Amino acid sequence: MRQIAFREALREAMQEEMRRDERVFLMGEEVAEYNGAYKVSQGMLDEFGDKRVIDTPIAELGFAGIAVGAAQNGLRPIVEFMTWNFAVLPLDQILNTASKMLAMSGGQVGCPIVFRGPGGSAGQLGAQHSTAFEALYANIPGLKVISVSNPYDAKGLLKSAIRDDDPIVFMECEVMYGEKGEVPEEEYLLPIGKAFVKRTGKDVTIVSFNKMMKVALGAAEELAKEGIEAEVIDLATIRPLDWFTILESVKKTNRLVIVEEQWPFASVSSEITYRIQKEGFDYLDAPIRRITSVDAPMHYAPNLVALYLPDIPRTVKLVKEVMYMRK
Repeated sequence: MRQIAFREALREAMQEEMRRDERVFLMGEEVAEYNGAYKVSQGMLDEFGDKRVIDTPIAELGFAGIAVGAAQNGLRPIVEFMTWNFAVLPLDQILNTASKMLAMSGGQVGCPIVFRGPGGSAGQLGAQHSTAFEALYANIPGLKVISVSNPYDAKGLLKSAIRDDDPIVFMECEVMYGEKGEVPEEEYLLPIGKAFVKRTGKDVTIVSFNKMMKVALGAAEELAKEGIEAEVIDLATIRPLDWFTILESVKKTNRLVIVEEQWPFASVSSEITYRIQKEGFDYLDAPIRRITSVDAPMHYAPNLVALYLPDIPRTVKLVKEVMYMRK
C-alpha cells in the first residue's frame, strides 16, 4: 500500500467528495490562493475554481455563519479553521445554530456541514494556540465529534463526515500534517462512531485519540519489552462515543488507562471512566487511571511544554502502577 502524508489524505478526501457531489465546497482563511495554511488544500483552487474553494476574511464568526446558512439551504460546506482555538469566536454558530437546527425545525431543516482544522498543542505556540477542544464540542448534543490520529483514518472518516447529514466537528493536529501512513488508492469509507483497536493485548487496555495515540502506542511497545501486553484503542470518534468497544476490551484485560491531551476536569476521560465503571465495574481488577495535560494554560517555554503534555515514560509508569493495584 502507498504511503502518503496526513495532509494529502485529507486533501484526497475533500477532492473525491467534491468530484462526487457538486454541492460540496471548501471555505476558510488562506484555503485558496495560498493553498491552505498547512497546504492541505494545495491545488484545489486550480481544480474546482473560486466558487468552490473560497478564501475568507479573518472573520471566523462571519464565514461560519455563511456556511451554516448554506448547509441549511441544501449545500454541504467544509469549513477550515486555521486552528480550533480561533473557533471559539464562531462557537455561537456551531452551538446555537448548527447543532440545534434539526431539533428547532422539528426535523425539517438539517445542517450537513463539516468544521475541520488543527487543534491542541503544536510545539511552542503559547497558551492561546494550544488548547485541545474535543471535550468542549462533545458536550454539545446535535454535534458529532471526530478526532483522528493517522492518514488512513483521516481520509476514511473525513469522507464519511462530508456525506453525513449532521454537523460534524473534525479535529486534526498541526504536528501530524507531514506524517506519512498507509492509505489505499481505491475509495473507502470508515464508520463514524466506531473505535478502532490498533494493538491487541491481554493485560491492560489503553485508550487514546488524536496525537496522544503516539504516546499510547509508544508506551505499549515499551511495556511489551517487560512482558506487559497492552491493548490500545483509538477512539477516533468522540461523540457518539463507542464505549462498548472499550468495555469488551476491559472484559479481557481487567484494567483501563486513558491517555488524552485534555485538561482533566470534565474531559473525555471523565466520561469514559464513568461509563466503564458503571457498565463494567465487575470486570475491573484495579481502579481506572488516566494521564492528561496539566490543569492549567500551556506556557511557551519548551521545558514547561514537556511537563504539560502526557508522554511515554509517565504513561508506562502509570500502567505499571495499575498492574499491581487492586480495586
